Amino acid sequence: MCRARGWQSAYEGARLAGVAVIWLTQTGMAPRHKTMTKQTVKTIRKTAIAVLLLALGFYFIPILTTIFILCGLIDIMRNDQKDWTLFDRYFLGNGLFTWLLSPFNLLVDVLCYRNPGVWEPEQFPEDYQREIDEILDVFKARKNEIIADIDANFGTGRRGMYVYQWYGKHKIDNVAEFNKDFKYIKTIAVSVFSGRESTSWHFGPLRLSLRILYNLIPVKAEIFVQCGSKKNYWYDNPLFIFDDTLFHRSVNEYDGRRYCVFVDIIRPSPFPGFIAGLLAIVSVSVERINSMFYKNWKMIGSNKPKKVGAN
Repeated sequence: MCRARGWQSAYEGARLAGVAVIWLTQTGMAPRHKTMTKQTVKTIRKTAIAVLLLALGFYFIPILTTIFILCGLIDIMRNDQKDWTLFDRYFLGNGLFTWLLSPFNLLVDVLCYRNPGVWEPEQFPEDYQREIDEILDVFKARKNEIIADIDANFGTGRRGMYVYQWYGKHKIDNVAEFNKDFKYIKTIAVSVFSGRESTSWHFGPLRLSLRILYNLIPVKAEIFVQCGSKKNYWYDNPLFIFDDTLFHRSVNEYDGRRYCVFVDIIRPSPFPGFIAGLLAIVSVSVERINSMFYKNWKMIGSNKPKKVGAN
């Protein structure tokens, strides 16, 4: 009897998944092509695998599978542009880790203040704002020196990350102001894109922190960061703060390099010490996950980087 019920649950799961795929297709959220392209074949194959996994999940662990599906749907509906690409990337693509972490991220949401998705500096508590201003003021004052250091170490490559602190762990120490421990800011780095280099649409894994980007050399060109429907051109506003578990991309359609300050700050919360503690606990696992997220990046985090003018 139990096995019969299990197979019935598996069948119902597969049937519901199939209905969802048909509904997405008929409502225009799935791509339409007159001919079967490689991308269409890939999408069909991924959908078939997902349906099979859902069927197995409903058979062996129906309650846990239901929880993950519900949490994933709640999580993804936070995005303001809901289309086929969003659902495909979240459930079947590079958002898989974000989906698996959705129960944890939703719990973090309960422990933190309201998250508007895209933030303005004045929305942070005053002590958070002071740390943000302190970090950005150093970058503004020492911009030329910092960029020269990066160029001396980065050499050639598509993307680089010049790291001063990474989840509270100290890396490069040639800027004295970044060598102390901050209460709220846990990552300090500079993201470098070579000319005509962009990311695809993607999701970050964890919602314990928010991402702060500041463009050091704004250029009037197709250089922007986009989170959902909100597209920020760096020459209009060099500062962009957002929740990076939302669907986003960074674009550089300019021939020169793009240098962006890359900072993670813990979420504003009535319990900042607890949120910081959680981030410290999961930082080891996060670093392993980020090794996959940043596989196309050259990570520069040596304590002894090359000096300007060195060979």
